[in-house]
This record gives sequence, structure tokens and C-alpha cells, in this order.
Amino acid sequence: MKVAIGADHGGFDLKEEVVAFLKGLGHQVEDLGCYSKDSVDYPLYAKKVIELVKDREVERGILICGTGIGMSIVANRTPGIRAALCHELFTAEMSRRHNNSNILCMGGRVIGPSLALAMVKVWLETPFDGGRHERRLCQIDPDDSMCQD
Repeated sequence: MKVAIGADHGGFDLKEEVVAFLKGLGHQVEDLGCYSKDSVDYPLYAKKVIELVKDREVERGILICGTGIGMSIVANRTPGIRAALCHELFTAEMSRRHNNSNILCMGGRVIGPSLALAMVKVWLETPFDGGRHERRLCQIDPDDSMCQD
């Protein structure tokens, strides 16, 4: 799977671990920054990932900032993006099963690396259940490509 990832300075360390983990699982990774712990503006990095997901240049995206909140706010302002801020395995799984999330948001200052990597694995491996969940998502964003027959 091709995955884009972006982070600000608060998510830099966790991003580095996630990138290595994804590559170890055999995924193609587009690391869109940031590339150090120097202070940066998270919307710039969120928008880079959002564009690749929206344009289907990658299948999924991962955004990491200090809390994950800022990244999720930026991502969910874009039609066709279903970003899920997750802090544990159940919400990571359900964000895929019921919400067909295409961007996973995490807080680098909120969760530890072992939990984050487990969440990424579950999130990547969990399919969308479709059915009634697809109908509901199409009520939110009827122009989404999954809603076009």
C-alpha cells in the first residue's frame, strides 16, 4: 500500500518510528515532513498529505502532531477526507470498519510508540464494512467517489 505521512515538530519522533515501521511491513511511504524537531506550522504538513490522499496518489495518509487534534481539524475540512483522531486500537479499527477513514491522526505527545505502531497496523489491515455505513457516509459527503454509482 502507498501511504503518505506528515508531522509537525510535536509529532516528528513518532513519525520517524512510523515511517520505519511502514517500510518494514513493505509499504511505500511518502514522507512529507517535517524533517527535524524545529518548530513548524502543522497545517502546511497536513495539507501536503491531504492533497495526495484526495488526488488518490496514495491510498491512505497518516498525520501526527503533538495531540493529533490540529491535524484532524485541518484534514476534515477537505471533502473526500475522512480523518480519524485515534488514541487506542478500538477506535483505529472502527474508524476503518464504520467510517472508511483514509487518514489516521495521532498525537505524538499523547500515545507511545508501541501503541501507535499497533494502531497503524490495525488501521491499515482493517477493511471498510460498507452497507449501512456507506449510506451514512454518503449523507455526509454525497460527492465522495465512493458515493458515485
